[in-house]
Amino acid sequence: MAVGVAAAVGTSANAGPTGISPAAWTRSHDGPQRYPGIAVIPSVPITMSDGTVLRADVYRPADAANRPVDTKLPVIVNMTPYNKLITMLAEVFYNFPVLQPTITNLLGMLSLRGTPISGAEEITKMLSGGLPSVFSVDQKLVRSGYTQVVVDVRGTGTSQGVWQVFGPREQKDTLEVLNWARHRPYSNGKLGMSGYSYSAINQMQAAAKRPKGLEAIFPAAPMTDIVADVVAPGSGFGAGFLGLWLTLVNSAKFIPDFPSLLRGQFDVKALVQRLQNPAVFFDAYLQGLFAPTVGSLTGAAKDLVSINSTYRKALYTDAAKIDIPTFVTGGWHDLFTNMEWRTLSQLSGLTSDKKKLIMGDFMHITGGWDQNRRGAPPAMDVLQKAWFDKWLKGVDNGIDRYRPATSHQIGGGWVQSDQFPRPGQEHRRLYLTPRRSGTSPTSVRDGSLSDRPTRTAAKWTVAPGITTLCSNDATRDQTGLPLPIDACSQDNRIAERGALTFTSPKVARTTSVNGPLNVHLRTQVDARDGFFSVVASDVAPDGSSHVISTGSMTVSVRDQLVPSKSGYAPNGDLTDPYYALDAYSLKPVKPGAITTLDVGLLGTDALLKPGHRLRVSVYALNAPRAVSFGPISHASQLKPEHILLDPHAPSWITVPSNRPIG
Repeated sequence: MAVGVAAAVGTSANAGPTGISPAAWTRSHDGPQRYPGIAVIPSVPITMSDGTVLRADVYRPADAANRPVDTKLPVIVNMTPYNKLITMLAEVFYNFPVLQPTITNLLGMLSLRGTPISGAEEITKMLSGGLPSVFSVDQKLVRSGYTQVVVDVRGTGTSQGVWQVFGPREQKDTLEVLNWARHRPYSNGKLGMSGYSYSAINQMQAAAKRPKGLEAIFPAAPMTDIVADVVAPGSGFGAGFLGLWLTLVNSAKFIPDFPSLLRGQFDVKALVQRLQNPAVFFDAYLQGLFAPTVGSLTGAAKDLVSINSTYRKALYTDAAKIDIPTFVTGGWHDLFTNMEWRTLSQLSGLTSDKKKLIMGDFMHITGGWDQNRRGAPPAMDVLQKAWFDKWLKGVDNGIDRYRPATSHQIGGGWVQSDQFPRPGQEHRRLYLTPRRSGTSPTSVRDGSLSDRPTRTAAKWTVAPGITTLCSNDATRDQTGLPLPIDACSQDNRIAERGALTFTSPKVARTTSVNGPLNVHLRTQVDARDGFFSVVASDVAPDGSSHVISTGSMTVSVRDQLVPSKSGYAPNGDLTDPYYALDAYSLKPVKPGAITTLDVGLLGTDALLKPGHRLRVSVYALNAPRAVSFGPISHASQLKPEHILLDPHAPSWITVPSNRPIG
């Protein structure tokens, strides 16, 4: 079979790079498949070693009479907290004859450019990018000769137990499910894992443990350091997303297991466990928002912010231990950008043929919207099938020769390279100065970015505010749901009304900004602590401000820098700070104290076109994406904070660019 498919694809082992969108992969995915049907076996019980029963839906290739085929095939496992019934419904809709292709084509032809809701186009075009198949079940993948198993993780959906939220027991469950799948009569012993977001994170966790039989994974929108990536982004507290997400998962677990009910089966134990634990982790969430001191924290809240706790250690995945082929997709405006852009360096144990990264210009719910079109990579489900065909079936389809890094530049098109960040970038300082730029008349103060430090000292003040509720960061935090509101998601000027802004001169030539940014700030607070948020944006000639990166920093965390995990420029400037984020090692200051903070911003890939400018906006809060942790809010009293623009101790941003800015 592998030989026949390889011949159809038309590649050879000695072929060169495949280009950005090999048509053969799309034909292999969208064309006629080996098996005509799919047999679904719902709510299959899988008993864990502690007696807890998880439930799975099994999708097997079938003949024309919908009878499962006898051939032993690779098995793809998806571990989800979002209820496999939702997965099944998504799979049914996405593959409904006539209706789905018609809707997808109509939405694909819809153009909202130039309208006040142009951001909604990402949502309308998401269907054609393959995300629904990667999130749920890909019927074409199954009919091509794979079994897919979708399992509700412990305490969610229809499975028994109490939700562990990526904890040690849940990770052990994943390994036991993989072992169960490997020994099914329909399995040939070769396993893969797929899925989006949560189901991508647990792929990375499992692969790092190197279970027998797991030979390839396709994690779409994953993360590896859960506390740094989403719980405490930039040493803040990711209150907005976490509240939305916890509500979703805890609600979905109360949807009845209809397939079991139709068979006359009712799981009383699972219902009792739901009623006893209706809102898992909400106690930790509320403590994170309102606890007055670190000493008052209990349970999971305490474990999350203690760097040496067993639970905290379990939430970190050492991707260097992954030794199987891994294809990651991420987005420059995704929730988990902090990990995604680092993929190739984190997967240090893999050669370039076995690790691939695609970074689209998307929000969390619109993954792949910019794929599957001219000049772009194929759809996510197309790439997934090609990846599994190569590593689970031995098909020489050339995907191992796909360039390691494929990126949709913010403000530009798709580019490919052998590494990320790309070569040719140099970190340069741009200094924050009080000289008025004239480009941001509605911000709290309008300053400039310059290649030279200020000659005039100044003290600028910014207070915590709520203008960031209408911002690109708020849209990112809410997974992209507010995308249709262009005035917030596509233009950051409303948010900047609550910020100190510093804007560069126009660039004369197209300038690439590629890699992590760091803002070195001289600050003063009037309380025992403080919280600063910084956003970098591309300012167009019409004045609109499009966010390219974001970050934040807490004053009392300033001494928790881990040099071995941080990045530096050749001149010694810190470019990518990494902080331990241990609440039990905070160092508050005396009111009025002056401190220097390095505020790391997410890695980015952007193009500043001629006539555009770079802007740095400094806030004292960034609700809802990153607000201050409860004990820090109590220590800071949410008082106004200050930036000191000092000729002798200047503030600056280090920008990785291919030429000087301004």
